Amino acid sequence: MPPQTHPDTPNDALAPIHHERVTLANGTTLQMRVCRPPVASDDGVGSAANTTANAPPDTPTTKLLMFVHGFPEAAFVWDGLMAHFAQPANGGYTCIAPNLRGFGDSDSPNNIDAYKPKYLVDDLACLIAHYSNGPLAALVAHDWGGAVAWNLAATRPELMQRLFIINAPHPTTFLRDLRSSPAQQAASAYMNYLVREDAELRLSANDFAKLWPLFNDTLGQAPAWLTETVKQQYREVWSKGLTGGCNYYRASPLRPALAPTDAINTLVIPDALTHVNVPTTVLWGLQDRALLPGLLQGLDQHVTKLKLQTITNASHWLVHEQPRLVIENLQRLLAH
Repeated sequence: MPPQTHPDTPNDALAPIHHERVTLANGTTLQMRVCRPPVASDDGVGSAANTTANAPPDTPTTKLLMFVHGFPEAAFVWDGLMAHFAQPANGGYTCIAPNLRGFGDSDSPNNIDAYKPKYLVDDLACLIAHYSNGPLAALVAHDWGGAVAWNLAATRPELMQRLFIINAPHPTTFLRDLRSSPAQQAASAYMNYLVREDAELRLSANDFAKLWPLFNDTLGQAPAWLTETVKQQYREVWSKGLTGGCNYYRASPLRPALAPTDAINTLVIPDALTHVNVPTTVLWGLQDRALLPGLLQGLDQHVTKLKLQTITNASHWLVHEQPRLVIENLQRLLAH
């Protein structure tokens, strides 16, 4: 089946973020958020309303940034970064952010096996082929999006010029610490909750009462960025269903072992599937309660061209907490 794009009406005539439904060559349909650079009008002035989004949506670009979210988030978390990098002064990139399969209005297969890495990686590869005439300028990813991005960078390096990871463990160091680090095993214990058959029902109860604390700071308080407006954006995504997000954990053997026969005890990940040669920047908030700093040890053995920056006063939710810092580091990566 050839790729198809089904543009939706933007939220606002002046808003730079547009919504598209894209049916990929592999048959998966994903809901997209897209921000294209403004183009000059006849009077030489560019505007958000007068953008290349008015051109045929299937027209590929040669300057593409892809942003990939994690759990329990969705594509909207990247809106600020996409609006920034679409501006000509900041590179004039076409910026795309999918709701990954299983999230929001994207396809949500019932089969747990449909969330195994090879299918998630293929979705991103098909998206790149759909929107770009060449490799991505950069793949930007967080959390589960980062897990998929590490795989894509290792196995399909020709699809990107750069990789930008935010608090997402490399599979080899994650496997190591899930086996050998009691602290990381304790920090990742929630994964075994998310694979329960009733996990999505428990998570959605009482206005998603068990999900909001995931964003709390080290004092157990809701962060300032989690305004009622932002909470409503999360509600709109979560109300579409949480089974797809939970299926990422159910399909993965990477979680703390509960029994000697658990797959993680014998799992072998070949280096050829994990070694990354793409120029890579990793940003890591050191107050991440689920992904501990030990995961960074030995990372340079698996990523040839690595720049690592740790941020003391940031957590797992760095994109929300310090967007300016994220933008500055991505700008530096794009400059090289």
